[in-house]
Amino acid sequence: MPYTENKTYRPPFFLFNRHLETIYPALFRKVKITKPKRERLELADGDFLDLDWYKKESKKLVIINHGLEGSSDRAYVLGIVKIFLDNKWDALAWNFRGCSGEMNRLPRFYHSGETGDLNNVILHAGKTYDTIFLVGFSLGGNMMLKYLGEFSDNLPRQICGASTFSVPIQLYDSCLEIMKPHNVLYQKRFLNNLKKKALEKNKMFPDAFDIERVMQASTIMEFDDSLTAPVHGFAGAEDYYKKNSSLQFLNKISVPTLLINAKNDPMLSENCYPVELSKNHEFLFFEKWNYGGHVGFSTNSAHYKSEEKAMDFAENLINEQ
Repeated sequence: MPYTENKTYRPPFFLFNRHLETIYPALFRKVKITKPKRERLELADGDFLDLDWYKKESKKLVIINHGLEGSSDRAYVLGIVKIFLDNKWDALAWNFRGCSGEMNRLPRFYHSGETGDLNNVILHAGKTYDTIFLVGFSLGGNMMLKYLGEFSDNLPRQICGASTFSVPIQLYDSCLEIMKPHNVLYQKRFLNNLKKKALEKNKMFPDAFDIERVMQASTIMEFDDSLTAPVHGFAGAEDYYKKNSSLQFLNKISVPTLLINAKNDPMLSENCYPVELSKNHEFLFFEKWNYGGHVGFSTNSAHYKSEEKAMDFAENLINEQ
């Protein structure tokens, strides 16, 4: 599939730098949509996932992965829900473990390469659908791309394709990027949220990790080294990043997949733009946009440009079948 450098999209005039493009939609965008029906999916290990359903009685379903410390009610998730509902698809926005407003039951949390939970959601949701399309953002996009490569020989037959946005496909380098001074506000916000959850989890499982070391973490990498890695069975942060970066799984993807990363994304490293790989890939379509920030892609209309691209990509795949 072709590689494209998109120079036509431009954000609204008042979003004149990458940080405004990133922050404005996260803080101020409101998406009006009907209240979902929540379902609790019980897992074989004794834990649970909370799923938010939006139904039009369709045979087509979009499943949406949120990003780091996101949830099913974030505006960028609801924007995808709305455009697919408007086009007569059903939608499912699911919450990673500990992200639905209620702490999960086990010592573990979620992480960027947890493809088992995503597979469980797809298998559960796909029982009554003929077509499934996947959409992932940031950390959730990395999880989704890893899943498509990792499960390429055993994908549910209904999956027709996927769209992902603002994805740190090389986790270690992207973590270094987040740790740079110009990203201090993002890192601080992530750490504050993660540490609150760590304190709550520590009350449930005092011996699961070293809470003092976790609370002393001043970077995302230090947090991952003290909690994410040991709790999920990795030797340390670098081992966790190495084994879960989706970049190494892209060559195995076997369904049409769109990846869009903005050149001005403040959180992505140079290795997150797989230009050469996509030029020789049968199924990966990579677009590098000049603008968009991190999970931005704002417009002056009801639907953001990322949502229009995901919808168009999905509908084109359906029409080609």
